[in-house]
Amino acid sequence: MTTATMHDQPVPGINWNNLWLVALAFAVMTATIMSHNVWYINFVHVAAGLMWTGIDLFMGFVIGPIMRSLPPDARKAMTLRLMPRMLFLMPTLSIVTTTAGWFLAVELGYIDPANPAAWSWWIIAALVIVTVLTIQGLGILLPTNIRVYLEIRSANPDMAKVGRLMRRYIVTVASQGLMQIAIIVVMTKLRIGT
Repeated sequence: MTTATMHDQPVPGINWNNLWLVALAFAVMTATIMSHNVWYINFVHVAAGLMWTGIDLFMGFVIGPIMRSLPPDARKAMTLRLMPRMLFLMPTLSIVTTTAGWFLAVELGYIDPANPAAWSWWIIAALVIVTVLTIQGLGILLPTNIRVYLEIRSANPDMAKVGRLMRRYIVTVASQGLMQIAIIVVMTKLRIGT
């Protein structure tokens, strides 16, 4: 772990020991999937999905507006402390949620073409939303997290660049929040039926 100094206070670097927690989450997910127990798979899917959705909504609609109103030094300090945690947390939650969700759909027969409920518009909507969320999360948010964090930690950070990156980041997080609400509607429809 490396540290930078900001106004004589050490700023923690990326804690690579968090990879053990990521590995633990993936091990629990894998064991749950291999159990073929629908209740356990559903629990992992819903628990991870609730955390993913809650954090996305909180980041997009609470932290985002607060960050925009902070002075540059406060925004920098918050980003230096927030980003290293988000690097591990959000990709893990999104991967666990979507993977457990896929295997739950398999266990429930939603992916089986012989099942009349399979491949309904609701299933297709869920797959489209999850695909967009995954592309945004792993293709936009994760690289942006890394770029912002590294830029801010550099000896002479380009705060205009950081501002541009963070604007895109906040818009993407807000978009994810809206899609998270849409996926809740879809999941509720799939769970309840009619």
